[in-house]
Amino acid sequence: MTKGELVAGALLALAAVVFVMLGESLDLGIAFVVILGIGLGAVIALVPHASLASRVVAFAVGLAVAWVGYALRVAVLPDTSVGRAVTVAGVILVLTAITAIARGRLPFWSVLLGAAGFAGAYEHVFAENPPLFATESVSTMTSLLLAVVVGLVVTVLCVDPGSRSRSTAAEERELV
Repeated sequence: MTKGELVAGALLALAAVVFVMLGESLDLGIAFVVILGIGLGAVIALVPHASLASRVVAFAVGLAVAWVGYALRVAVLPDTSVGRAVTVAGVILVLTAITAIARGRLPFWSVLLGAAGFAGAYEHVFAENPPLFATESVSTMTSLLLAVVVGLVVTVLCVDPGSRSRSTAAEERELV
């Protein structure tokens, strides 16, 4: 672990506290996505693969495809295990196709992370009341994105990508 990662961890914890306290005091209902969103943002910043821009775009693509998957699920698929399975398989296949078409410009792990992040934040909200998709999905997406941005920015400001790549390479050499 680098010094920058230690600082990032401390600042991420502080940001999470502020995020929760501010959200609760303003009754925004955003506390449930704090650790998920901040963690996702930090992962996007920490994984030394491709450019930061391509990781962020890929994550956003994953979020968008998952959102469309939920829209289709509420509009045309039954609220059964078959409907959920078709949605999950469809989202993964679409993400796979998008990644293949992008020919390496969008990391596959990042599009999957975006879709998984949205599903993790939204599935329980959706399960409670699918007809409220139009409002609740947007609210959840907004809260999640705010937390992701906090995690991403804090981590990017604290962790030098060059030192992260070097420390990862050093750790990999030690394992061999």
